[in-house]
Amino acid sequence: MTHKIYNTLFLLGSFLMLCFTGMAQSKQQAYELSISGVKVIVQPSGNDIVEIQTIIKGGVQNYPAKQAGIESLAFSALTECGTTKDDKNSFKNKLDKVSANVVGSAGMDYSTFTMNCIKSDFETVWPLYSDALTSPLFDKTEFERIKQDAINNLKAQASQPDYAISKYAREVAFKGKDYAKSPEGLEETVSALTVEQTKAFYKSILTKSRLLIVVVADIDRATIEKRVAALLENVPAGAPFILKKSEYHPQANSFKSEKKELATNYLQGITSAPMPGTPDFNAYKLAMTIFYDRQFLEVRTNNALSYAPYTYLDGGLSPSTNIVVSTKEPNKYIGVMSKLVEKTKAQGFTDEEVKNGKTLYVTSVYYRQETNSAQAGSLAANEVLHNNWKRAITLSDDMKKLKPADVNKAFNKYFGNVTWVYQGDTTKVNPSLYKINYKPINKLPKPTLEPVKKN
Repeated sequence: MTHKIYNTLFLLGSFLMLCFTGMAQSKQQAYELSISGVKVIVQPSGNDIVEIQTIIKGGVQNYPAKQAGIESLAFSALTECGTTKDDKNSFKNKLDKVSANVVGSAGMDYSTFTMNCIKSDFETVWPLYSDALTSPLFDKTEFERIKQDAINNLKAQASQPDYAISKYAREVAFKGKDYAKSPEGLEETVSALTVEQTKAFYKSILTKSRLLIVVVADIDRATIEKRVAALLENVPAGAPFILKKSEYHPQANSFKSEKKELATNYLQGITSAPMPGTPDFNAYKLAMTIFYDRQFLEVRTNNALSYAPYTYLDGGLSPSTNIVVSTKEPNKYIGVMSKLVEKTKAQGFTDEEVKNGKTLYVTSVYYRQETNSAQAGSLAANEVLHNNWKRAITLSDDMKKLKPADVNKAFNKYFGNVTWVYQGDTTKVNPSLYKINYKPINKLPKPTLEPVKKN
């Protein structure tokens, strides 16, 4: 039965991957331009939708902890506070007439200002987009409104256990470092921000040295060059900017807890991960894709310790592996999880797991990239994080090259000491159980043909 399931999934994944590969090949090839010193990546879309994303690099590196939330507020203000040509209502009414969308968002590593419309409305929407990006008004009344909205959102998020444990984990693991900050900020930091501060901050980061522009649309090259060049006339060159990258390698297992009155207990662990753009990254990404299924089977299906345990690779500029679970039995959970990690390190992943994992992972990536927006986001992320936008296109071929030995080596290399945090009933957990280091593996496992048996 297990082999039948694997074979069915593999065939389905292979079929879907061929479909998406064929669709990708039917489009014109992506290319890059340099316009006024700014890299512009263009992917002809083969449809009538225009998606343009302007990236400002830096994310949480751009501001001190006491100003956390300032970039998020600034990007909200671009469309919510009007421009020098249109107040907020006029700006939004013009967009509504053509059903276009212009929106900004702030992230850990970069922020994105997006324009989406149909091709026939491009010449109407582009001037609005350009004005919002280069000449935002930062109206004081509207700014106070969006600031209060941001504070209300932070209050609402604070009551969500999943959000709270994630925030707590970052603050503990990355204490004193950029990744301890949240792009949305804290109530106290956002409350202290003024419209003058935020406007000055935005002006300081809107420089050609920080910009990347991604276009996914069927717009001719000459038009792109003309429109982008005009936009960049109003953007200063700025000082050279280099993104900082940092690795996370905890020296030992650790545990920190907070007492909270919750329906269950929440745990998150953070350990190492390879840097984006390095040879180990793809192998480890695949390892964590397979390990997600293993831990779900062991924690939920076989031991009924959690409804939805999960693991994931945060592949940002300070990459990390994250283990997340909610459970009423934290002591039993860590015993099950530790045994699973040690077993995986000792025995490795099977040939069949790796083969199926590659197919299903690549298929899921292509499936998520059906829209112009998703394609633009993938091109942008790969350029900023991996310094290689073409990875978004070559991922299928890159994954095919991976061998089980590569995947096992990467898992053993990076899945190490864990920084654990806990929120809930502190009388239910024994911290010492979370501080026991994994047994060392002296010899890497040999790949096997049989998959892990499911109970």
